[in-house]
Amino acid sequence: MPIEAEFTESATPFQSGDAPPRNARDLEAVYDIPVTVSAVLGRTTMQVSQLLKLGRGAVVELDRKLGEAIDVYVNNRLVARGEVVMVDDSRLGITMTEIVKADRGG
Repeated sequence: MPIEAEFTESATPFQSGDAPPRNARDLEAVYDIPVTVSAVLGRTTMQVSQLLKLGRGAVVELDRKLGEAIDVYVNNRLVARGEVVMVDDSRLGITMTEIVKADRGG
């Protein structure tokens, strides 16, 4: 099951007071557009009959091993891989370990 978070914070890649590069100014219009960020711990496939038998305490085995990087998606597109970290006593976060380059071919 994906963990989802919505990011709406605007950030600029240049110092305050500096004239932004032309391409950065062109991007300012999209800085405040919210995107959905999902961290996928793993996946599995099961029959509906198996799914209906699941109850409290059931364990669903995923296709990842303990300690293996998780996939980070932005608007359903894989953009990075990372590790789960504890942010505070009750929240999880992700440390990015790899940025996945988009395949724009074809």
